[in-house]
Amino acid sequence: MSAVNDSLVIARRNLIRMTRIPEMILFGVIQPVMFVVLFTYVFGGSMKIGNTTDPQVYKNFLMAGIFAQTVTFATAGAGAGIADDMHKGLIDRFRSLPMARGAVLTGRTVADLVQTAVTLLVLAIVALIVGWRPGSAEPTNFGKILGAFGLLLLLGYAFTWIGALIGLSVRTPEAATSGGLIWLFPVTFISIAFVDSSQMTPWLRHVADWNPFSATVQACRQLFGDPGLSQSSAWPMQHPVWASLIYSVLIIIVFRTLAVRKYRSATA
Repeated sequence: MSAVNDSLVIARRNLIRMTRIPEMILFGVIQPVMFVVLFTYVFGGSMKIGNTTDPQVYKNFLMAGIFAQTVTFATAGAGAGIADDMHKGLIDRFRSLPMARGAVLTGRTVADLVQTAVTLLVLAIVALIVGWRPGSAEPTNFGKILGAFGLLLLLGYAFTWIGALIGLSVRTPEAATSGGLIWLFPVTFISIAFVDSSQMTPWLRHVADWNPFSATVQACRQLFGDPGLSQSSAWPMQHPVWASLIYSVLIIIVFRTLAVRKYRSATA
């Protein structure tokens, strides 16, 4: 309980800091909104989903991928924030206090999760405005939709631990931002987020089907009742909800362990 309390104190500190720098939240919302608008209206009539290029079909296909991309891009912010605290010596001050060693990182990732949830809420409203309609292909309900957003937030939280490790491993916030984004582009684009994997070359299709990012996108499409579900026989595509949960939990376990270990050695 002491570690939990320490983590909540750090999370509160980071949330207060975010509210005092509103441009952090503003820019974090604008970028995914731009992705929604650009992908919807630029690619909407040219992407083939199933046997149709209907823009409305692509809108419903696209949104799960945009939501997942948004939560994973929070990785860069988490890494930059931790690198900034390290650079300013704030982490050393926290270390001098009688608090749990992992509380600094846990508090930071929880605060980032709250910010991601706010961004996701705004993005869902924008998606509805441009024409996204859950349940367009298969019946769904409010519980399933909430479950899909829960999986998205879990994936985002898992990826912030990757960002935390990157932030502890570099010297400047700028390097953390670059390091947090450079590997995200192949992860998000070699997936089923924006195109049907059946249109890829065989070896690339296997990579996309077993990509943890793809599992969450597939799970969300299933829970949203949206069209364009992958017909791949790969296990993550056939059991996407379970695959998404397993992938996210494994990422949290592995990268939290590595990040806390790095934190102890970096501030020793």
